[in-house]
Amino acid sequence: MHSVDVSDPVWNHLLDVRGAGTSIAATDGWSEDEYQAVELYGPVASRSGKPMVIGQIGQSLDGRIATVSGDTRDISGPDGLAHLHRLRALVDGVVIGVKTALHDAPRLTVRLCDGPNPARIIIDPRGRLPDDAAVLRDDGSRRIVIQAVDQDRPEGVEVVRLAARDGLLHPEEIIQALTERGIHSLLIEGGGFTISRFMEAGLLDRLHVAISPVLLGGGSSGLTLPSPPERLTDAIQPETAVFQLGSDVVFDCALRADS
Repeated sequence: MHSVDVSDPVWNHLLDVRGAGTSIAATDGWSEDEYQAVELYGPVASRSGKPMVIGQIGQSLDGRIATVSGDTRDISGPDGLAHLHRLRALVDGVVIGVKTALHDAPRLTVRLCDGPNPARIIIDPRGRLPDDAAVLRDDGSRRIVIQAVDQDRPEGVEVVRLAARDGLLHPEEIIQALTERGIHSLLIEGGGFTISRFMEAGLLDRLHVAISPVLLGGGSSGLTLPSPPERLTDAIQPETAVFQLGSDVVFDCALRADS
């Protein structure tokens, strides 16, 4: 397991190369823990000059993302939350499903580190998200709703219309539509169903699983694929590195050979 130190010099360097497609090398004087921070965040920051789609899920030791009552607050420890905010700062846009937007009322802003706010993107096939939702608040960041219905949104909110299939929007068409609008790196943040659909479609370059030292004993599970394999030999087996970030442990899973 690699210990990570996201020092100010390292983080500022990652922000400087954000989206540049350049390789990131350790600078003289960096410690081993600082170098490991580059190993963890470098692929997301540099993107090797191509689009990048990363999923991130925070869960308990027993694989839960919510309690039996649906409480998701503080599933991740403080360092796990800071990790999530760093990923937000390194991508062009962050994606959530409408269920997460309705239940958790997230802001999807960068508050626990320096860096720009990403575009906030909500997948809302049936137009259930109210116009006064926190995620649609006008704070200068791009706000995008992807929907299948003909429904107006507040001024400044971009609407992407896609055709639904069995009530769902296809992940590949979502990525294509966002790429056409200049969003070339995406963080698929939640919930577990949304991340699983992008992963099963083979569209995630990387997956970060942040695990906090808490046992819930019940509640919502993390990733549940729509069509899980029946045999262990058919399971997804990504190349994985493990990083210690203070309160949480992060599994960095490369789902594509060139990611």
